[in-house]
Amino acid sequence: MIKFLDLYKVNQQYEAEIKEAINGVLDRGWYILGEADQRFERNYAAYCGTKHCIGVANGLDALTLIFRAYKELGMMNDGDEILVAANTYIASILSISENRLVPVLVEPNPNTYNIDPEQLEKHITPRTKGILPVHLYGQLCDMDKIIHIARKHHLQIIEDCAQSQGAVLLDGRKSGNLGDIAGHSFYPGKNLGALGDAGAVTTSHDKLASTIRALGNYGSHKKYVNDYKGTNSRLDEIQAAILNVKLKYLDRDNAKRREIAKIYLREIKNPSLVLPYYSGNEDHVFHLFVVLCKKRDKLQQYLTEHDIQTVIHYPIPPHRQKAYREWNGLSLPVTEQIHEQALSLPISPVLEMKEVEKVVDVVNKFVS
Repeated sequence: MIKFLDLYKVNQQYEAEIKEAINGVLDRGWYILGEADQRFERNYAAYCGTKHCIGVANGLDALTLIFRAYKELGMMNDGDEILVAANTYIASILSISENRLVPVLVEPNPNTYNIDPEQLEKHITPRTKGILPVHLYGQLCDMDKIIHIARKHHLQIIEDCAQSQGAVLLDGRKSGNLGDIAGHSFYPGKNLGALGDAGAVTTSHDKLASTIRALGNYGSHKKYVNDYKGTNSRLDEIQAAILNVKLKYLDRDNAKRREIAKIYLREIKNPSLVLPYYSGNEDHVFHLFVVLCKKRDKLQQYLTEHDIQTVIHYPIPPHRQKAYREWNGLSLPVTEQIHEQALSLPISPVLEMKEVEKVVDVVNKFVS
């Protein structure tokens, strides 16, 4: 069986270092907001190129706390609108509506599957306060165009970097440092994954950073002194220690993902599949390798029969979810096509070349 993502093998290669890091936490006897967390925040901020990194409990909390901080600082208010890709994972949208802001769904570019800058301005109103570019599947959005539009209309840019750790533009700017502030997820299956839930916020905005740090710590800058009605969302020491180990290998692992992606792109010749767009640069870290196929379910069943695991990201678009029933009548044809046809093939730093070759061979023999 070729696993879609073999997390055991992913983490086994760092087993000795991870155990040493965990033992260090145990030996220090300090489990929340300690040395490992401080070290990871410094390291990840430096990696992304920002002044600040604030560790939080998970990626959804990262985005939710960002919007909460904007509201606490008076930069956003109830009912303000945030432009977001219509085909994103629902967490991006939940973070907006949780703060009583209004998500405005924007169709993706049909080639990159990321939010289409050409569609943004038609959705901007006097209530629009921000753009949430989601770097889906590991590929950076067209940030130069998004930044131009945002500055023209005085909008905040909040990056969703849950799938894009380590992606880099040609000028050297990294995911997490392409807008005003960014949310990150370190869910175990991410390119930089913890061994449980974990997340972070990166920014060079001092006041936002300070406010988010307090909001995630019961609304407190100082113990027992509460400036906000905060919550409890902190990166624990054990997960921070593990992330410190794995961060050292992120660029190497991303390079392996790109190597596999290039083989797929070069050798998969089946006309029934639409392969993902790739510039050939480091702006894509291939968190996922997503193909489109009109007979997606048949293709998935065929691959399963040949012992190749695949995953559908994501079967139901946000505007068709019961949670957002007010959107159920919307027509978003590009988004709907992606959700109806998308299938993710196996890709990871531990996928062996013989497994890659089998995936290529079996996919090329599929008859729709």
